[in-house]
Amino acid sequence: MRAIFETAFDVVYLVSVITIGILMVKKAKGEKQYLLFGLMAIVLGSGDAFHLVPRAIALCTTGLENYRVALGTGKLITSITMTFFYVLLYYVWCLRYKKERKCITLTVWCLAILRIVLCLMPQNNWTGENPPLSWGIIRNIPFLLFGILIIYLFYTEAKRNNDKDFKYLYLTVVLSFAFYLPVVLFADKYPFIGMLMIPKTLAYVWTVLIGFNAQRRNIK
Repeated sequence: MRAIFETAFDVVYLVSVITIGILMVKKAKGEKQYLLFGLMAIVLGSGDAFHLVPRAIALCTTGLENYRVALGTGKLITSITMTFFYVLLYYVWCLRYKKERKCITLTVWCLAILRIVLCLMPQNNWTGENPPLSWGIIRNIPFLLFGILIIYLFYTEAKRNNDKDFKYLYLTVVLSFAFYLPVVLFADKYPFIGMLMIPKTLAYVWTVLIGFNAQRRNIK
């Protein structure tokens, strides 16, 4: 039952976000913020596929233990693509609110590069039997700081500009991290906490839908 539910959920999620992303890119009509939002959705779905597809295959066949290398490699790729997802989201902020401050841009790229470098360190032992929790925490510190920055930027500008379309975008990021961090910290010891990845995924779907619905309302 778990295998069927997870696989069905993952297929619907991946197909939905990638399809929405492609539609947004095709219908951007020169509006760069929506073009970037579409690319964000494609990056999100494509990156997650590297982890979710092997997981679905493992659950439906011989089990997760026999797909350790594929799952570990997929997690690494997903960690990197999620970083690019937030970089693109930052540039959506720049375009939407017509702001780009050099100090913020520098901070964004420093956090993104640091996150990617930390993810690539061999100490993560992505494909090992027991990846160290310490490195799971270390590599997520710049990612968390990046997320907090994105939350602050979208919250303040949406409020200042009375931006009804993006009013709750900051909240989707808050929720995604609220569901993600317990998984990082406790899922190895308490596997049931891994179920929080489902609402985390739904928070990202909400992010994508905010951009998609804004495009539909503003581009005819």
